[in-house]
Amino acid sequence: MGFFDKIKEIFKKKDKSVETYDSGLKESRDAFTNRLKKLSKKYSKINEEYFEEIEEILISADCGVTFTMNIMEELVDKAKREKITEPDEINDSLFSLLFSSYLKEEEELKKDIVFDHKPVVILVCGVNGVGKTTTIAKLAHRYILEGKKVLLIAADTFRAGAKEQLTYWSEKINADIVSGKENGDPASVVFDGLQKSKTRDYDLIIIDTAGRLQNKVNLMNELKKIGKVVEKEGYQLDESLLIIDATTGQNGVLQAKAFKEILPLSGIILTKMDGTSKGGIILAIKNELNLPVRFIGLGEKMDDLEVFDLAKYIHGLIENE
Repeated sequence: MGFFDKIKEIFKKKDKSVETYDSGLKESRDAFTNRLKKLSKKYSKINEEYFEEIEEILISADCGVTFTMNIMEELVDKAKREKITEPDEINDSLFSLLFSSYLKEEEELKKDIVFDHKPVVILVCGVNGVGKTTTIAKLAHRYILEGKKVLLIAADTFRAGAKEQLTYWSEKINADIVSGKENGDPASVVFDGLQKSKTRDYDLIIIDTAGRLQNKVNLMNELKKIGKVVEKEGYQLDESLLIIDATTGQNGVLQAKAFKEILPLSGIILTKMDGTSKGGIILAIKNELNLPVRFIGLGEKMDDLEVFDLAKYIHGLIENE
């Protein structure tokens, strides 16, 4: 059984989550899998030009140049070793090389938030424009629906309107919120939030932070100060999640590298995946950062933030294959 067939076999019966992946990955599917399908019809047998066109498809899908070069070397070697000449068989082999090792690792990766103590404290960061505030609301909404009591701390005190935007969402999803003055000390807002949490039985605390990468020293100092406040108040910072806008492609990977230098990240939340053809960014993140994608945004609805599942992601890429 080929790689495509194995993935399809897993999801013979589609649930709502699989359907969300399938619809949310249409742009990436058109730019990646459907281009490969058209390519296989263009050639009766594989040759050097066929491999060059595959390489172009991978790079345009934002898989990253280094990753693409390595995969192409493996693919050419596999074709020679196994005497593969049929385009469809090469395409199947390509997907197997792209995702097999990742799939094995995925089985051991923590993806969803683990509630093994109270409260779980999550720090969320990301540059302006990536959908940070909305994604925090979606994340909170996800666990409120599971019966969790959630507190939002609006510690992004520098972006104009950030506090108001998070307050709007907190009211909409029925989450508590603590905020401070504009341009105030973020660590003081966190302190106030943690004081409030001691009088309530919260399951989850989400801290929104600034994303001013143009001054990494200031941002690093702010995040360190927040971490010290969390620890001093008897809590632990369970997760540090970075939000990346999938439509920015390799720029998002560069942002992640910058944040990784100043913060021990535990994972990535990838937003706006439904609006991009750059589906290969998942692979670029794993290859260049060795960070797991924990959640993926596949639409504008509040319940379109899904725990990242690589098998469902692949199914979304090959759904019409």
